[in-house]
Amino acid sequence: MKQTSYAAKTAKTAKSARTAAAGTPATASADAPALPAPGGPSGPRPRPASTVAERLLAGVRSQGVLAVLLSVVVVASFVYPTFATLDNARGVLVQASFLAVVALGMTLVIITGGIDLSVGSVFALGGVLAAWASPWGLLPALLVPLAACGAIGLLNGLLIARAGMAPFIVTLASLLGARGLLLALTDEGATTHLVPKGSAFAELGQGSAAGFGYPILIAVALFAAGGLVLQRTSFGQTLFAVGGSGDAATLMGLPVARAKVTVYVLSGLLAGFAGAINAARLSSGVTIIGTGMELDAIAAVVIGGTLLVGGAGSVTGTLWGVLLLAVIQNLINQIGSLNSSYQSVVSGGFLILVVVAQRYVSRTRKSL
Repeated sequence: MKQTSYAAKTAKTAKSARTAAAGTPATASADAPALPAPGGPSGPRPRPASTVAERLLAGVRSQGVLAVLLSVVVVASFVYPTFATLDNARGVLVQASFLAVVALGMTLVIITGGIDLSVGSVFALGGVLAAWASPWGLLPALLVPLAACGAIGLLNGLLIARAGMAPFIVTLASLLGARGLLLALTDEGATTHLVPKGSAFAELGQGSAAGFGYPILIAVALFAAGGLVLQRTSFGQTLFAVGGSGDAATLMGLPVARAKVTVYVLSGLLAGFAGAINAARLSSGVTIIGTGMELDAIAAVVIGGTLLVGGAGSVTGTLWGVLLLAVIQNLINQIGSLNSSYQSVVSGGFLILVVVAQRYVSRTRKSL
């Protein structure tokens, strides 16, 4: 009996020691104060450090370009008095509106993990087709370029999404094809199609409302619609999912191929529409424009915080990126002693910095 009692007492002592070593008292003392549970009535649950860091990094990626833009505008306003004038601001916005519309379509494409190198040539082709059809009225001047440029986007999307071809190769071929078609329609640039003066189509590019040109208002409306589609619709969420992981999106039952085809069609439509509005503003279909515009659009999108690998981005960031490039170009013109080619140098420098920052952000997110 004593041996049994002693063994039981020994086992109880060992159990108490193991419990204490694990950090949990064997018995609760009546005098010991009760520790409040995390998230209980005594205070809020502490937020994980990784969540805070991820939100901070996302904010830097999406709004960092806005801080740079505001800083450049403030400094330029003090250094160059003519920069802060209303007329100069309107000029900057009008010049930026065409690139903004093209970059909006590019944003949707890059979010899905793709690229569209054809937008510059499609932009020029849309302008020539709009000027060619403008004598027949406003509707043909808009529908003809939209139909042709939308067809180019549809071809790109089908070859990429259905045939599995690389976006770089497909859109590079479209760039060459659209530029060749443009030269064929204008006898290799010898023929310039003019927009009738005083027509409704010309008014669309040259008119204004509330002191702002129609191209500015059109760009703002398109960006508002693009933001709503991207953030508030299932289609927008599908684009993020496709860009994040196409295989995972397929397993989830999402229409991956249809989403890719749609974004390339939209990219072609927006590039053609921007070209048409530009032709209305210039009163002619200029054949030499649009060269390198695809690179400016990509730079604006990436500077705005959209990841080149896809899966993250916003149309708001793209808008800030477009405005930053436009402000830099205007500042170079304000200086006067610098050639406009310096804009490419500055844009390239910004692009390198942003890509390096994106790589750092991606590595930081993986380590959290």
